[in-house]
Amino acid sequence: MNGKQIVTKLDYLLHWIVRLVMLNVLWIVFSVFGLVAGGIFPATTALLGVARKWQMGEEDLKIWNTFKQIYRQEFLASNIMGWILSIVGIILYVNYRVLSSLGDEIVFVVPFAFYFIVLFYTILVIWSFPLLTHYKATCLQHFKNGIIIGLSKIHYTILSGTVIFAGLYFSLSYPGVIPFFTVSVIGMGCMWFSLQIFRQLDGHQNKLSNTSESEEQPTLA
Repeated sequence: MNGKQIVTKLDYLLHWIVRLVMLNVLWIVFSVFGLVAGGIFPATTALLGVARKWQMGEEDLKIWNTFKQIYRQEFLASNIMGWILSIVGIILYVNYRVLSSLGDEIVFVVPFAFYFIVLFYTILVIWSFPLLTHYKATCLQHFKNGIIIGLSKIHYTILSGTVIFAGLYFSLSYPGVIPFFTVSVIGMGCMWFSLQIFRQLDGHQNKLSNTSESEEQPTLA
């Protein structure tokens, strides 16, 4: 590898580092702009939306304008989805505390049922927002599709969950990276795994559409 190639690769690497830092900072700024409670969910959706566009080849987009546009477009839908998931999460946490306080007094089936519900909830948390950024559908449809994809593609669910866990674990070990990379790196990783599935689904849907169209067209003699 000659000097020119090294410089080119370093320039490419630094370019992506700057992008990730900008994306992370925008997530923080827009979360605060929405007073956190009303801003964190649309900011997360906007971050995933920008990551999606980058990974689909739109590398020259204007980060600020794109982030702001997605933030505004998905503000209501992302808050509805985010607050539903948050309320369910709070209910699950309260139930966990109750179960812990009861100890051996509860029937052994109850903890299994509870952790089964937690599994479904975790799948929803992992898949709902990537689905929101890629498809136009209702909140309930995203939840339903999230469960279907999360269970049928459980290995991708595990990989996305691992990315989230590893990113948070590393960030808590080295808090200095949180303002610059934590959310953007996690978002890029989760969106990459999500797009592997979405591209398969889109390709399958396109094949079905093309087949239907060809069947409707008359054949030439």
